[in-house]
Amino acid sequence: MSSTSSAKRAVCHIVAMPYPGRGHINPLMNLSNELASKSDNILITFVVTEEWLSFIGSERKAGKIRFRCIPNVVPSELVRASDMIGFLEAVWTKMEAPFEQLLDELELPPTLIIADTHLFWAVSVGNRRNIPVASFWPMSTTMFSVFHHFHLFQEKGHFPVDLLDSENEQVEYIPGVSSTRLLDLPGFNGGIYPLILKQILGCVSWAGKANYLLLPSIYALESQTIDALKAELSLSIYTVGPSIPYLDLSHGDKGDCLQWLDRQPSNSVLYVSMGSFLSVSNVQMEEITAGLQDSGVRFLLVAREGSWKLKHGYGGEGLVVPWCDQLRVLCHPSIGGFWSHCGWNSVKEGIFAGTPFLTFPLFADQNLNSKLIVEDWKIGWRIKKHQFTTRGEISSLVTKLMDLESDDEVKQMRARAKELQKECLQAIERHGSSESNINSFIHSILQFNDH
Repeated sequence: MSSTSSAKRAVCHIVAMPYPGRGHINPLMNLSNELASKSDNILITFVVTEEWLSFIGSERKAGKIRFRCIPNVVPSELVRASDMIGFLEAVWTKMEAPFEQLLDELELPPTLIIADTHLFWAVSVGNRRNIPVASFWPMSTTMFSVFHHFHLFQEKGHFPVDLLDSENEQVEYIPGVSSTRLLDLPGFNGGIYPLILKQILGCVSWAGKANYLLLPSIYALESQTIDALKAELSLSIYTVGPSIPYLDLSHGDKGDCLQWLDRQPSNSVLYVSMGSFLSVSNVQMEEITAGLQDSGVRFLLVAREGSWKLKHGYGGEGLVVPWCDQLRVLCHPSIGGFWSHCGWNSVKEGIFAGTPFLTFPLFADQNLNSKLIVEDWKIGWRIKKHQFTTRGEISSLVTKLMDLESDDEVKQMRARAKELQKECLQAIERHGSSESNINSFIHSILQFNDH
């Protein structure tokens, strides 16, 4: 056998296929970096659309991860929020064929496919080609469990339901999930259209036909939920979180916002971010900025063009920027609080940094993540309690959170945030839960590759 053939056989070639969205691509990229760093026998081909390659191609292109792209068969990232149903239909019906064509064109045959759970068709592609598939669920394990057990809502008469009559009703029958308001559950709060909900339930069902389920969580955060799923599902389940870019913390230049943070006192700045996808209304954004300024608290606000009234730069005690390196900002010693939309990646980054939260969920899984922060982990307060939040409400809660001499409730919350940070750091250390899970997953796929 030639040396080239031997090399091809020795390498475990993973093809990673994320859902085309920043909140999905980032955690799978972070996991890919970790996998590639663990073994010399792993090569990863990371597949994105042409448009997404233009967005991220310059960010990371070294080492054992190479990028390949499929044509832009889905609507542009720049307009997808205006027609989510059309975008999702394209994801579910138009990406499979070019992905299969790309597999045929690869010089090195894939030995494993890691695909976002929302790309249900990747499981059937792997099954047809006898390639094992790992389904990567990019949200909380609690969210997966709610979808996996969605039939229980119908059996208990909770779906469909009129929330005007029962929005504060609690659900206590999802295995491993603590008591939760109907209003905080996906499909009940108006954040997911019925057609999309039906398809996502199908995607979660397809995940059960994969060989592995990868959860970018930390066992200590959702242990009961993870244990309940392991008891029910027959496939191998690994918690591999936090799947955030902590490996990159020591790299990169100090931008304006980090230099500004260097000049602020310890724990004095509230970091405010609404995420990379949907934003709040202009009227609500005006109320937020007014409430922040009324509070007199130092703040760093990330706000995109058109969604805010303050110009980029300085406003009172605050700095407004269009973008920042979020994890590096959160880990800065001057940050004392995190106002978050509660996307799962942001939640994990806030926990990694040991920061207490003010939660302002917008849609999809964010209400449930907010509930985990406020009720289960007790490391934050919900600032958005109804459709519109006033500047007075905002100013009051911001002032209370950021007062370091505040009452015992705030001090206990800060202490609990530091406890969770410690558990997060322990998980990624040698013999930690996530480190062990990643190593076990690698051992399993390398064994498969040797057969």
